[in-house]
Amino acid sequence: MNRMVRVIRHLCMTTWQVRRAIPSKSLDAIEVAVQKAELGHSGQIRVVIEGALPAEPLWRNLSSRERATDVFSLMRVWDTDCNNGVLLYLLLADHSVEIIADRGIAQCVPQEEWRAVCQQMGAMFRNGQFEQGIIVGIQVIAAKLIEHFPGEGTGANELSDKPTIL
Repeated sequence: MNRMVRVIRHLCMTTWQVRRAIPSKSLDAIEVAVQKAELGHSGQIRVVIEGALPAEPLWRNLSSRERATDVFSLMRVWDTDCNNGVLLYLLLADHSVEIIADRGIAQCVPQEEWRAVCQQMGAMFRNGQFEQGIIVGIQVIAAKLIEHFPGEGTGANELSDKPTIL
């Protein structure tokens, strides 16, 4: 994508556009989906939605993947007992979705599998199905965590289930 076009898209992204794509009722449904998804395993799922990059990362031309890695750190998704936290990150201005997995689960699930989940979600987003796409992503992530980190989900909730909008 042309860098100038990208900058303009980010500068023109408004809070209203983010709320239109993912209204508060959808945020509530996503939170419930995370809560339910965390019942069958010991992992942690964190959802972060960003309308546009802040000025400094945009100036540095940070990719959505690089930004997701920064957010993974900022949100302390890496700071779980079993190193099995997973970040589901959306960057709306770039029409991008990224999944960043901590080292415990990353050893078990190849990046290509996460990429396939992102592509599935992206197809739903292109049809305006943001809430449903995010919930499908959460369910697939949960299935991977159940497969590799099964448990009753009775441990401490180490990360917030509430989606964050940056």
